[in-house]
Amino acid sequence: MDRPLTSTRTPATPAPAADGGRGLAVRRPEDDAPADERPEVVLEAAEDPDAPGWRRPPVTGDQARADLLLAGALFVGAVLSMALQRTTGFYEDPAAGWVSVLCLAAVTLPLAARRRRPAAVVLVVAVAFVVTAELLVPETLFLNIALFMALYTVGAWDPVRRRATLARLAVVVGMFVWLVLSIFRSVTDPDSLPELSRAGAFSPLVAYLLIQLLTNVLYFAGAWWFGEHAWTSARERARTAYRGRLLQVERQLVERQAVTLERLRLARELHDAVAHHVSMMGVQAGAARALLASDAARASSALEQVEDSARQSIVELQGVLRTLREAPGEQVAGTQLGVRDSVGSLTVDRIPELAAQSTEAGLPTSFQVVGDPVPLPPLVSLNLFRIAQEALTNSRKHGGVGARADVRVRYLPGAVELEVADDGTGARRGPVSSSGLGLVGMRERVAADGGTLHAGPRSRGGFLVRARIPLTVPEDQ
Repeated sequence: MDRPLTSTRTPATPAPAADGGRGLAVRRPEDDAPADERPEVVLEAAEDPDAPGWRRPPVTGDQARADLLLAGALFVGAVLSMALQRTTGFYEDPAAGWVSVLCLAAVTLPLAARRRRPAAVVLVVAVAFVVTAELLVPETLFLNIALFMALYTVGAWDPVRRRATLARLAVVVGMFVWLVLSIFRSVTDPDSLPELSRAGAFSPLVAYLLIQLLTNVLYFAGAWWFGEHAWTSARERARTAYRGRLLQVERQLVERQAVTLERLRLARELHDAVAHHVSMMGVQAGAARALLASDAARASSALEQVEDSARQSIVELQGVLRTLREAPGEQVAGTQLGVRDSVGSLTVDRIPELAAQSTEAGLPTSFQVVGDPVPLPPLVSLNLFRIAQEALTNSRKHGGVGARADVRVRYLPGAVELEVADDGTGARRGPVSSSGLGLVGMRERVAADGGTLHAGPRSRGGFLVRARIPLTVPEDQ
């Protein structure tokens, strides 16, 4: 009796989940930590499933042990199946026992490295499979399972897709060439399959051989398709996980940007509050020192102003510190509406007080409102107050002795404009240090409201600060 062709039994498809893959993005405990305490998520180019050269994660220890157990189980099963086949007497002249065991080992044991060296394993298994069949080793069931697993693994795990395609194509073509040769030998050998009649164009022998051909087509097509499907599924899982990590990186970036913006806002508040009040206290303390010997009453009045400035500075600083001590959720919720609470009710309505304080500090300042006042958003009103405060502070520092300042608030159609100008005609009071953060803070405040800022010397002398902020005019106005 001739050798059996490839078995008609197709083994069960290995579950793709057993091959592992990238897990989906899950929420971890550190995701609930504050933004500045979370570990930074770093993405590497190799992690992008759509990038050239992407490969599945390296084989883990558990997967390697599972492959080793699978190879051992298939070898033991093949040996037991061979013993049963010998008992049935189906093979008239089977290979010797030790030869059969070696052949079975050559087909099944290489599967222990199937995920680490898939292309090499499938070639070794295919060659050993043909040799085993040609030597009439009485076993087909477990050998077909081993060959199916090897073909499947190449498609599911080989990172070089061109190599995976060529390796499988070489095996499939080689197997079909061997199948055609076996069919030719069966047809031309009158002693082959004597129980099947050869009479007629569509004889039982022809039907049997066609069944064998169809079975092999389905066998190899199934191994090829399931391998490609496992690779595609792993890539989709990796793509989902990668997108989740991208979202995580984007969320961290947004959170850090929010923290940075809040730090800048608090830095502006601290700078404006401290610079203005300390400047006022310095001027009044100097006046008190100069008048202490000649005019005690005016010196006392100047010291009272120093005390008032210190008290107002403490109030504003406490407001900023309360903002710093808020819980993260409360701070985010109150960033837009809680600004006034954090620094007191500082609005354009209090700019006249700034002008009066500036006059008392030695810089005669006039104030004027142009146009019909309209309600301003709290943040816009606060920013205009701070810009006027900083501009007057700069005028006192750099305007010189005898300088004068003018403050104007203009309500224009769809906009509000603040103008602070000084003539700068007097002699400078001496070297005055400056951090350069005042103008930076002004520009940041105006930019946050979508406005424009002009700050620079005037042609006729002095310095001009003009902030223009657009307003959304309600439709019913």
